[in-house]
Amino acid sequence: MSILISMAAFALASSISPGPVNIVALSSGARHGFRASMRHVTGATVGFTLLLLLTGAGLHELLARVPAMARATQLAGAAFLLFMAWKLARDDGTLSLAGSGKGPSLVAGAAMQWLNPKAWVAAVAGMGAFAANGDAALVGQFAALYFAVCYVSIACWAYAGTLLRRRLHDPAGMRLFNRAMALLLAASAGYLWLSGDIGPVSPR
Repeated sequence: MSILISMAAFALASSISPGPVNIVALSSGARHGFRASMRHVTGATVGFTLLLLLTGAGLHELLARVPAMARATQLAGAAFLLFMAWKLARDDGTLSLAGSGKGPSLVAGAAMQWLNPKAWVAAVAGMGAFAANGDAALVGQFAALYFAVCYVSIACWAYAGTLLRRRLHDPAGMRLFNRAMALLLAASAGYLWLSGDIGPVSPR
């Protein structure tokens, strides 16, 4: 039981903390409402769980041995974060009616995790801590637990956005909020790029 508690604590700390995926969930909740944001929540959770499983199967070792592939992931991650920031900054601030907004797609949510430096670090660190020997049962157990915790965590950010939505009645307020979120995404990309923490990392 203690190993499950440790796994859950790690998953919660990694999933609930601020990051690009959660910033988009918050913004989507405020812009489109909770139901429309669940596509992003589901896509991001499925995308990360797949990344976690493949990391447990040795994906991080492959990327550590192929610097060009790791570098391509780094560049794609930075570009994707900046693209999402640009989209938020350009939003006109018009609120969708309840249930009528499309929100970010499931595929975009999944792709964002694969291009999210925080997700790579969490996947490598988590598998290194709880399933370093590659035991299939442990890898599967950790991934299943992480799926549940990750889903609830990202959904909490989307719900927090819906609470903010009640205070952002006019387009001008929504535009200001979106631009603040855009700045956070751009800052995340810039910080991770300059610090060298972007993209896959080697567990060694």
